[in-house]
Amino acid sequence: MNQLFGFCLLALSIPAAYLSFLALAAIPTRRTRLRARPTCRFAIAIPAHDEETVIGRTVAALRQSDYPAELFDLFVVADNCSDCTARTAQEAGALVLERNEAPRGKGPALRWLFRQILRCERYDAVVVFDADTRVTPDFLRVMDACLAEGHDIIQGQHRILNPGDGWFPMLAWAMFLADNRLQNQSRSNLGLSAKNMGDSICFRADLLRRFGWGEGLTDDYAFRQQLLLEGFRIRYEPSAVGYGEAALSWRIACTQRARWLRGTYEADRRHIWRMLHETLCKGNLAALDGALQACLPSYSTLTVLALAIAFIHAFVSWLGYAEFSKWWLVLLCVLVVYPFWGLALERAPARAHLAILSGPLFVIWRTWIAVTARYLQGKVEWVRTPRKGTMEPPAMGHQ
Repeated sequence: MNQLFGFCLLALSIPAAYLSFLALAAIPTRRTRLRARPTCRFAIAIPAHDEETVIGRTVAALRQSDYPAELFDLFVVADNCSDCTARTAQEAGALVLERNEAPRGKGPALRWLFRQILRCERYDAVVVFDADTRVTPDFLRVMDACLAEGHDIIQGQHRILNPGDGWFPMLAWAMFLADNRLQNQSRSNLGLSAKNMGDSICFRADLLRRFGWGEGLTDDYAFRQQLLLEGFRIRYEPSAVGYGEAALSWRIACTQRARWLRGTYEADRRHIWRMLHETLCKGNLAALDGALQACLPSYSTLTVLALAIAFIHAFVSWLGYAEFSKWWLVLLCVLVVYPFWGLALERAPARAHLAILSGPLFVIWRTWIAVTARYLQGKVEWVRTPRKGTMEPPAMGHQ
């Protein structure tokens, strides 16, 4: 019995050690120095399906960016819209292209839009935003500086715009603050690849001409894996901040999460062995990191498993059938401290730490969704996320 629990402890300690390594690597940061005279010409790409309530403000805000107006064009693809998205975006100053073909969804819409706007050699890079995204005024200047440094793909920092709209948006806001630092900053510091958040991300135009965009339910996740296999890495740039709305209710969040997890499982099955092959044949450590992400349990699943097995071990030990290992307490302490470490590095406000205290319910919920999504039968499709569209980002800080 002791050997069985010892094996479980060892198996769970491996992903915990991996997370701890990334957490330590997240400590240093480096601020990108802006250029006095930016030169990169950008195409801003925004996919929108029935987004008339938010698209006008998004376009208007982006047009006020601290960047020469002659060096960027703003494109909106009105994807199978049944409302006034196209007219609203056009009135706000966007160049609008209407798409009325199947399948609908962000991935197909972006692939279609890229084919339209990249036929010419006018643009050096493309920046992708969601229909509700608000950004810091110098976002494009930061991207210009990163491109000048030689980076091909740059992911900005994604923050939650509406933490005051309920418990779930508040918790999502706190979790994104920690995750950006622990998952994205750490990987950039190590020379690995940050996540493709699908929003507030910049690509060199030649790269998109070559690869297009990812496919599947989680096209951004799959595209990152495809890029890893081709030797490209995503640079994380925390000073370029994009704000987006979190789901307003558990019901909406469940639909989002189930689709995301189902899509990641499908992408992992397609790419994990190729990423391992890339690691062994070419020594591509970024591909190894991608493979580890694909096969190791998430933080939520790892925490639930550790708590459950530690409790069972303690109960069996109390009955006298095994000897409880105090290393379980060490493992659990590491997992509890992990998100608070990220918030501490980000110097997040006290309410972010308070939100994380409700994390046990969150990790149980995410684990349940992960289990059901993995074995979900039938077809899963993209569903538009309702947006409130009445918030503006703070001038500075963490809100």
